[in-house]
Amino acid sequence: MRIGVRIFLGYFLVVGLAAFFLLDTAHDKLEPALRQSMEDTLVDTANLLAEFVQPELQAGTIVSGQFAQKLEAFAARRLNAKIWGVPKDRPNHRIYVTDALGVVLYDSDHLALGQDYSRWNDVYRTLRGQYGARTTRGDPDDPETSVMYVAAPVYGDGSKLIGVVTVAKPSRSVEPFFAQAFGSLARAAVIVLVVGLLIGLLLSWWLTRSLSRLVSYASAVGRGERVVLPELGGGEVGLLGHALDSMRSQLEGKQYVEHYVHSLTHELKSPLAAIRGAAELIEPDMPFEQQTRFLGNIRRESQRMTEIIERLLELARLESRTSLQALDDIAVGDLLSAVVEAKAGQAAACGVVLKQQADAGLTLRGERFLLSQALSNLLDNALAFSPTGTTIELSAERRDAAVVLSVRDHGPGLPDYALPRVFERFYSLPRPDGTPKSTGLGLPFVREVASLHGGDIQLANHPEGGALAQLSLPD
Repeated sequence: MRIGVRIFLGYFLVVGLAAFFLLDTAHDKLEPALRQSMEDTLVDTANLLAEFVQPELQAGTIVSGQFAQKLEAFAARRLNAKIWGVPKDRPNHRIYVTDALGVVLYDSDHLALGQDYSRWNDVYRTLRGQYGARTTRGDPDDPETSVMYVAAPVYGDGSKLIGVVTVAKPSRSVEPFFAQAFGSLARAAVIVLVVGLLIGLLLSWWLTRSLSRLVSYASAVGRGERVVLPELGGGEVGLLGHALDSMRSQLEGKQYVEHYVHSLTHELKSPLAAIRGAAELIEPDMPFEQQTRFLGNIRRESQRMTEIIERLLELARLESRTSLQALDDIAVGDLLSAVVEAKAGQAAACGVVLKQQADAGLTLRGERFLLSQALSNLLDNALAFSPTGTTIELSAERRDAAVVLSVRDHGPGLPDYALPRVFERFYSLPRPDGTPKSTGLGLPFVREVASLHGGDIQLANHPEGGALAQLSLPD
């Protein structure tokens, strides 16, 4: 499972559990809180009614007195109220009054007149000077039928307990408020969950984006591509990226030096052996012609060593770069003209004609010096294999989103065995005219220039004869 999915699922689990426990706790705590609020109101109501009923209860006129009449009128009222959006049309209280023995003297619902309520907790506890309250279900199997009863004592003269007033209210009367409050909490929890999930998505995307960039960078390095460390931010991922980039630089530097030392020593063996052999054969009394020939060998091999070292240093400087520096908008026609002009003398000496052709208005963005050097190397390669009296064509055209610079000669072409190896360092083919081989560093230099510009170089045989080099660069 990808790390982004794991981060998102973990975040989703945390937020989901938090929302679940929030709703579960609210469900467990909210309804009891509403019932407590209802009980508090019933306590006040019962004690208020106890004061009103005291004179009639003491006089024994409660059944025909004003208290009963007022309660009957209260029960018949239409309230036409709307409490926080919940409509309330009729009172839903039940009020009953007992004497000091717990016998019901008045019941607003006319259900228990004359019955002995002394065993019910609300009356039983109040008659004994305690706080009297109970909750009883009308149907033992249906919690929705529960009713809360709260009683208050009625005192006569001399603080003598003469009766009890009980106010009852169905518990379901708070259900609309509970549903309303819990619905609001549920909506808030859903919003929190959705926002949390969006934040989780953004967080996992942000983390995986940096990690994906780092993985792509590491994969490109593993493939040997020239890449720059992407922007990873300043967090731990950024520190990890810089640490990997530093490790890569150190490892590449070590491998680079080892490879170049090995290659250089291998390539210098031949000229050094030639110089040493010529030096050992030179004698003071040797004929002048032989001395001249051996000294010429020494000079030629020394020049070859110098050229190898200079070309190798030039290639090393190029390979150590990870990006272009002096970018410029280059007119391709002018670039070809400058290269042809620089090589005109060398071409004339070889008896080769240089021709150029470029699409009108063709431009590309890159380092002019490096591109000139790359084209010069391709021309040097073509001149080395072009017979006298032939031509070399330089052309430039647009193909899709790239500019293709082509150099074609009319020489013998490349043998099949050499095609896969032409871009290897120090790999070179014998010249048709018998002149010494090149350093074998020109085409690797061109490949590095192409890679640095985000392009590609291909060298193959032309179907009509000769070799064709094509340098493709993004415009």
